[in-house]
Amino acid sequence: MRHTLLKRGLLGVLISSLLVGTAQARTLETAYGDVEVADAPERVVTLYEGALDAALAAGIYPLGAVTTRGGDNVAAYVNDYIEAHGSARPEIVGVVREINIEAVLAQQPDLILAAPQLPDAQYQLLSQIAPTVVPHTQPLAADNWEAEARLFGQALNREEAIEEAISAVDQRVDAMADAVAEAQIGDNAYLVRWMPGGPMVMSENLIATGLLERVGLDVQGGELIGERGVHSDVLSLENLSQVDGDWLFLATLNDDGQAALDSAKQSAAFNRLNVVQSERVVPVNGQLWSSANGPLAAQAILDDIEKALLP
Repeated sequence: MRHTLLKRGLLGVLISSLLVGTAQARTLETAYGDVEVADAPERVVTLYEGALDAALAAGIYPLGAVTTRGGDNVAAYVNDYIEAHGSARPEIVGVVREINIEAVLAQQPDLILAAPQLPDAQYQLLSQIAPTVVPHTQPLAADNWEAEARLFGQALNREEAIEEAISAVDQRVDAMADAVAEAQIGDNAYLVRWMPGGPMVMSENLIATGLLERVGLDVQGGELIGERGVHSDVLSLENLSQVDGDWLFLATLNDDGQAALDSAKQSAAFNRLNVVQSERVVPVNGQLWSSANGPLAAQAILDDIEKALLP
């Protein structure tokens, strides 16, 4: 019965879309080929943290979104932004790896923005509900978020707003880099995500580590990760000296990770680190620092960096 209702719903949306017509549609090149989108989409659902971030930066408040990794809602910095702008929070329509198709359908979207890793089977279903824009998969790089934001901006017909948001990030980075150089606050840094099983060194190719590099810190740990990985294997407490640099940014995704980190802080191995003794350990939100991307995420990460390095 559930599948029958879903098929009827999909068929209804498809027929409605055909009746509305595509006279004002534009064509975008996506990972699944050319996709026609309306000139002024109003009912937007995002199925990817970067898509939600870009939509908000472009001035669009999506009706539906997926949870952030390790959480049960959108990321805290997104919640803060939405509350500050007096808009309603999006309905949760699943998690990145498990989208609730019926929940997406219930929003009656006219545009869906998805992750580069969206599986073909899910794309085939979603694209029957509404035009579904999926960025091309790129090798991991700290500036991938910019190309993705630009594609989502095109889909929303808000290219200028996205360019302004990216430019604002660039200008702030340049100003902070000058201030960091003048302050001579250190040379290198590690970003570590603390999971219930222990710490993992995060790649220098994430948006957060990319911003650390751009403001003047040399991000370390690549040799622990490998060429294509996002993070290292879990390190033992005995191997913590491998992350003993000038600065240590410590991220946790949820309460379980925070509890593990709190426990580690009681250990002699943790407290022997030079970076601990020099009080240069910076706790940060892992949902922002190791999972989010987009112009708003970049600004929120820069807030943290500025507070830590340039108080």
